[in-house]
Amino acid sequence: MKKTLALVLAAMMVSSLAACGGSKAESSSAAASETASEAASASSEAAPAADASDITVGACIYKFDDTFMTGVRNNMTEAAKTLGATLEIVDSQNKQPTQNEQVDTYITKGVNALAVNPVDLTAAGPIIDKAMAEDLPIVFLNRQPSDADMAKYDKTWYVGARAEESGTMSGEIIADYFKEHTDADKNGDGKIQYVMLQGEPGHQDATLRTEYSIKAIESAGFGADKLAADTAMWDKVKATDLMKTFIAANGLDKIEAVLANNDDMALGAIEALKAEGYNTGDATKYIPVVGVDATAPALAAMKDGSLLGTVLNDGKNQGIATINIAVAAAQGKEINKDNVGFEVTDGKYVWIPYVKVTAENYEEFAS
Repeated sequence: MKKTLALVLAAMMVSSLAACGGSKAESSSAAASETASEAASASSEAAPAADASDITVGACIYKFDDTFMTGVRNNMTEAAKTLGATLEIVDSQNKQPTQNEQVDTYITKGVNALAVNPVDLTAAGPIIDKAMAEDLPIVFLNRQPSDADMAKYDKTWYVGARAEESGTMSGEIIADYFKEHTDADKNGDGKIQYVMLQGEPGHQDATLRTEYSIKAIESAGFGADKLAADTAMWDKVKATDLMKTFIAANGLDKIEAVLANNDDMALGAIEALKAEGYNTGDATKYIPVVGVDATAPALAAMKDGSLLGTVLNDGKNQGIATINIAVAAAQGKEINKDNVGFEVTDGKYVWIPYVKVTAENYEEFAS
């Protein structure tokens, strides 16, 4: 009986010791977990976002002699100065291989973020791959990559404007003119016989501005007859030559309106018209011309009456938004309105609104 009692007591002691040992292990594990958690939290709190003065953004512009993009890059430079960040910016000379090499050079130099205005939209995917391999934030501007390319890397953003808005506003400016000037319909057929100067083939801005400008004219109750349309590649000189070809092929007596996908081409068309004695102040020799961008030369042409209207493509805010996003992303901040100053759609897109510019308000945009 005593032997049995001794065995029971011994078993109880072993069980008690085991329980105590387990309790100490669990307690020790919980303590370690808590300590690690506190350390991680302390480490996180001890690692604030990098100061903007430590950030370098490498930017590529498709070509420096584009009037609109000149305004954008100037505003990018000012935005970087305001933040205290360093901006390096290069001319890709409208050559995609050159831009690819520039991106490689930036990566080798160790920039903290990229800002790219692509020459060829199909090259956006490979550029994103390069940025992703280095965990570099990248902001595209003015030329929108495909949704598929944008979706494959979470540190990719786009800053631009909705091209269909600018096309709609361009068409509305022409339609409003014809409503106010019935004699602009030279043959009285209720239709607007027009020529179209288009930007780069395949560029979404060129495609959508062309499409939506005509939709707006038709929505206003006019027919729209295309006499001629071709690309002048956003270029003023090419547009002058192309407009001369349109005039020779159709005659000035048949052309009732000129629509251009940007201001440089609109101004090129005006040069060709002026060579024929049109748009120089004689009301009987006037063909309405509309562009897009509201560049300084375009606003000057509106002042002298040779350009009917344009649409503000807000290069100032596009430049500011691009740099704000690039710097904030390099600092590890969330890309939202609080951190970059602009609404961010779907976590990736900043859309800068267009503004219709007419004889009534163009002076508001002149510097």
